[in-house]
Amino acid sequence: MKFALIAGEASGDLLGGALVHALRARFPQASFYGVTGPRMREAGCDSIETIDRLSVMGLAEVLPKLPDILRMRGELYRRLSADQPDCVIGIDAPDFNLSLERRLRCSGLPTVHVVSPTVWAWRPGRVKNIARAVDLILCLFPFEPRFYAEHKVRAEYIGHPLAEELADPISREDARSLLHLPPGPCVAILPGSRGGELKYLAEPFVRTAAWLAQRRPDLSFVVPLAKPSLRPLFERAVATYAPLLRWKLVDGHSREAMRAADAVLLASGTATLECLLLDRPMVVSYRTSALTARLVRMLIKIDRVSLPNLLCQEPVVPEYLQEQADAGHLGPAVLELLNQPAARERQTAQFAAVRRELRRGAAASAAAAIAGLIGR
Repeated sequence: MKFALIAGEASGDLLGGALVHALRARFPQASFYGVTGPRMREAGCDSIETIDRLSVMGLAEVLPKLPDILRMRGELYRRLSADQPDCVIGIDAPDFNLSLERRLRCSGLPTVHVVSPTVWAWRPGRVKNIARAVDLILCLFPFEPRFYAEHKVRAEYIGHPLAEELADPISREDARSLLHLPPGPCVAILPGSRGGELKYLAEPFVRTAAWLAQRRPDLSFVVPLAKPSLRPLFERAVATYAPLLRWKLVDGHSREAMRAADAVLLASGTATLECLLLDRPMVVSYRTSALTARLVRMLIKIDRVSLPNLLCQEPVVPEYLQEQADAGHLGPAVLELLNQPAARERQTAQFAAVRRELRRGAAASAAAAIAGLIGR
């Protein structure tokens, strides 16, 4: 048997590596090859191309590389059409993978896509393209298969790999020691992983820290920055709006920072799911340009944006977006988490149920679903 796997970025490589191990347990004689990262190669997946060629984000970054990306997609189509693997598995990277999967499926190959695009949140019309592209879509969240069932797309829920990865998090004491945090209560601030996010969130998050420090002088603030290039953006905001606070800026270590904190203020995104899995109470915010916000409001189909509020039985995490992303709204919400144990408990009690639901053995579940599709 032959399996072709196509990952597009680091998160897909992690899932792809685990999936290769799970498929090999079911099909010991199978061979694996495709577009890989280091985890997939370590698992024994032969590389015909690396994820580095696809790991591009942002319109300005994509445009110069678009001819190469399109050329790569054509090369993969010709290679896989000739090879005729038993199954083609695209992992996330929907803009690249779904188009390729559609062409390969039309040529007679079984196709699977792992990680659903957020069609349930915005641009639901994309589901028609997904229906043409895949025989099976594997979903990380429990509410997603219901959406696909309404559109006659075969979908199965496999759980979320982060739920297993963070099943035994570092203790709060060890996290604080690792980050060399001072004694006393601490707030973790995560303003996003891209420059565009810090452009809009660094100032209100720093102003919120200043608001909090006026009411809780014992507070310290830890800020894990996704990459060193973001540090000057945040340091400028600190120097302008709150230079005298007890700041600890670190490169990376976002999970340790969240785990060490008494409360977390963060940008909406995957980090909010990590925060839930790490059992930390949070306040979520986001801000972008006024034009982008207007377009999103026209397209979005949900009234909650953070993953914890989508996954919990009821919305328990405060969300402050756009014009509400300021110290006047964010400060009181974080202060309530710091001062009121009942406010923290309202969140963490629901987080526990979500953790149990997401911990399904994602890779093994995916392998079982793929085996069912190909009739083995």
